[in-house]
Amino acid sequence: MKVLLQFLIISSLIFTGMITFAKRGSNTDEKKILPYPINQTKLDNWLNVVTVSFDSPGLAAFYIVVRVGSRNEVEKGVTGFAHFFEHMMFRGTDKYPREEYNKVLKSVGAGANANTSNDRTVYHMTGNAEELEKMFALESDRFKNLNYSEHDFKVEAGAVKGEYTKNYASPYSQIYEALLNTAFEKHTYKHTTMGFFEDIVDMPNQFEYSKEFFNRYYRPEYSTVIVVGDVTPEKVNKLAEKYFGDWKHGDYVSEVPAEPLQTETKKVHLQNGNIPPYLSLNFKGTAFNDAQIDMPAIDILNTILFSESSELFKKLVIDEQKARFIGGGAFDSRDPNLISIQASLYKKEDMQYIKDEIMKAVENVKTRGVDENLLSETKSHLKYSFAMGIDNPSTIANSLSHYIALTGDPESINKLYDLYDKITVDDIMKVVKKYYVSTGLTIATISQDAEGGVN
Repeated sequence: MKVLLQFLIISSLIFTGMITFAKRGSNTDEKKILPYPINQTKLDNWLNVVTVSFDSPGLAAFYIVVRVGSRNEVEKGVTGFAHFFEHMMFRGTDKYPREEYNKVLKSVGAGANANTSNDRTVYHMTGNAEELEKMFALESDRFKNLNYSEHDFKVEAGAVKGEYTKNYASPYSQIYEALLNTAFEKHTYKHTTMGFFEDIVDMPNQFEYSKEFFNRYYRPEYSTVIVVGDVTPEKVNKLAEKYFGDWKHGDYVSEVPAEPLQTETKKVHLQNGNIPPYLSLNFKGTAFNDAQIDMPAIDILNTILFSESSELFKKLVIDEQKARFIGGGAFDSRDPNLISIQASLYKKEDMQYIKDEIMKAVENVKTRGVDENLLSETKSHLKYSFAMGIDNPSTIANSLSHYIALTGDPESINKLYDLYDKITVDDIMKVVKKYYVSTGLTIATISQDAEGGVN
């Protein structure tokens, strides 16, 4: 499984699950973490169509993954547009204005929503499988024919600014934004999915650019349709051809700047005495790759060192009661991103001690490795908690969308999990020596004093 760090106020490891082992599928399929065949079809316009038949009578999840996120915002002054279109796509078309769109959704018993991250934007609905054609009709229309006035554009740009202002009221959002801006020099992971504030303020003036952004990226070659549930590949492929077959592909490819090698520890601090003292250690990690052991080994390492069952958690949180919480995880990303370890403290005076204890645990693995039995138990826990965590069309489609965003291939979910069983103590030691180094570290702190006070 993949352990995803969703950076919230103080986040813990969140396990994105997969479905329970099931009754259907070939023997080969049953050996995979997803024991159902994944049917993939590429249309002539390069749209990828993915179908998973699942025993959910009368129910189907319809997802569209657009492999465009804040990572693709490479031009100065116009960050935040991937997230902006998460909003704008619900403004309606000539055929289905917003009110009509919602009316049709209601008729199929569906609710539609969307979300944006570094590497993708996902649009999703779940409803009556017998009304699948209406879902195709709705989604293909807005993807091919989105139409909005300059007035509507400015209204939505104002809503985005309001969302940013609301989120930025949180000190944790403030330190996260500052962390990314400090940790990255060139790569577009330097800004959050919301974008830089000065760009959001200027967004109402970028009506023409918004059209350009949509024309560049809302194209079939960037997109995958996922349908999971009481459906057949034959029906899904037929509807995909009918409703998306005439969608014209484009030729735009963004050139994402490479991040230079970090050579020294960086620091960023937020002075705020209204919340508990906070510490995060953020190491430069690796890009997701379903053929290399680095990311699954990092997941296992972080679980062993920083989960609620770890020795460090027991010492700092339970026995010594110096930390309210400690946790760690790695960001799955198309390009190298951060491995973050976070702690909420009772007293700011313990900041250096907590940091030293975290680094002591890391250094211990570099020299002594980890216990073989603990490694085996952790692999089993991660794999089977994932496998038992999702048992309906929506969550299956959501998990597949994660891996499609990273590689374009839903089979990455099976390829990745096959790696977990192969990871050894030596692999764990190699990744901790490679990535958990001071030259790749950015320290972020919050406390009531003017400086973090952490070496």
